[in-house]
Amino acid sequence: MRLFHGTDNAEIARPTVLTLGVFDGLHLGHQLIMRTVVERARVCGAVPTVITFDPHPRAVLHPESAPPLLQTFDQKIEAFGVLGIEQTIVVRFTKAFAHIRAEEFLRDMVHERLQAREVYLGRGFAFGYQREGNIELLRRMSAQLGFHADEVPEVQLHGQRISSSRIRELLLQGRINLARRMLGRPYGVEGRVVRGHERGRTIGFPTANLHPQNRVIPAGGVYVTATLIEGAWRRSITNIGARPTFEHNAEPTIETYVLDWTGNLYGDVVRVRFLHRLRAERKFGSVVELQRQIDYDVARARRYFTRRGVHRSLAVI
Repeated sequence: MRLFHGTDNAEIARPTVLTLGVFDGLHLGHQLIMRTVVERARVCGAVPTVITFDPHPRAVLHPESAPPLLQTFDQKIEAFGVLGIEQTIVVRFTKAFAHIRAEEFLRDMVHERLQAREVYLGRGFAFGYQREGNIELLRRMSAQLGFHADEVPEVQLHGQRISSSRIRELLLQGRINLARRMLGRPYGVEGRVVRGHERGRTIGFPTANLHPQNRVIPAGGVYVTATLIEGAWRRSITNIGARPTFEHNAEPTIETYVLDWTGNLYGDVVRVRFLHRLRAERKFGSVVELQRQIDYDVARARRYFTRRGVHRSLAVI
């Protein structure tokens, strides 16, 4: 996939069918937009293209209310490629850029530089100065400039609109099953494995301590997870919390025990996907009691992995 930072690169491919937006999380609603762009580009003989913004516009204009992002920038770009997008234009969002009129952006970038044949917006998305670049303006400009414009309908689950903000809420509540259904895949985090206190090793459950790159971490508790190691998803169980059996007022950590695997992950970057929440974190009266509970948690995790379709759910973005 071609990736361009800024708008002045002479090698940008054209003509295009494109969309524009932040697309944090690339949930089912975003995926419908990407499928539309890819399918229409195939019909038109054009390059399926995304214009996205970095950093998040709210982080520049209203940093006090900027949302924590579900994906890192690299994770999002990688997912674009998996969905069939062949070209991504990354526009650096600044206060100066926020004052560019939507009409100017459409004429200069979308029409002249990218030679857009079709442009699609997600429902409710707006861009440009004072968010004037809505679907009505886009359709009016498309008639003048000679490209087709349309709005992709929103995707709902049980009558509820799927959105990045709703998914954040669900993850922070530990409701990862519903979050997974809205994302179309299990939620995952990525990070480097760092050294911890190595208490897990002393009680028979050596864990990888993850320093996450993602800002949204599910609620504290014990989860059935899958961990990507050397290109393969391996069964695992993950604890998010402050280790109350051993410490008081400790910083929360992400500790993953990979089932039936031995190896050294220190310094490696790994991915962990959250499949099912087993229980909340709690303090145990003794190490022996904690060991018994972990044995029970591991047994439940093993049973979970016997379910039909579990491994298939890991083969998506």
